Amino acid sequence: QLQLLESGGASVQAGGSLRLSCATSGDTSGIYYMGWFRQVLGKAREGLAALHNDDSTLAADSVKGRITISRDIATNTLYLQMNNLKPEDTAMYYCGAGSSRGLFTLRTSAYTIWGQGTQVTVSS
Repeated sequence: QLQLLESGGASVQAGGSLRLSCATSGDTSGIYYMGWFRQVLGKAREGLAALHNDDSTLAADSVKGRITISRDIATNTLYLQMNNLKPEDTAMYYCGAGSSRGLFTLRTSAYTIWGQGTQVTVSS
């Protein structure tokens, strides 16, 4: 019954910043971790960052140092702050949720609930 809804995507110039949001609706009691992913045509979905309920985090080498994942407990909203954006960051960005106890990874197979995505376009 849990649903995810991404927002905050936009067209920006290289070097700019964006904060993406993932709002949750429904029962989150079975979720152990959530993450941010991106995908472009012709490529597999790529894990960017993840946040566990115990506050552990993961970040992909491709964006490490430029992104920060966080959440607002009061509103059950997940965020991705992205700085120093590059044209190669252009993609559809998705948030996902996983319910596998004892598992924490950026592999897409570990996530069972997905939002519809929000488009990020970075121009040079």
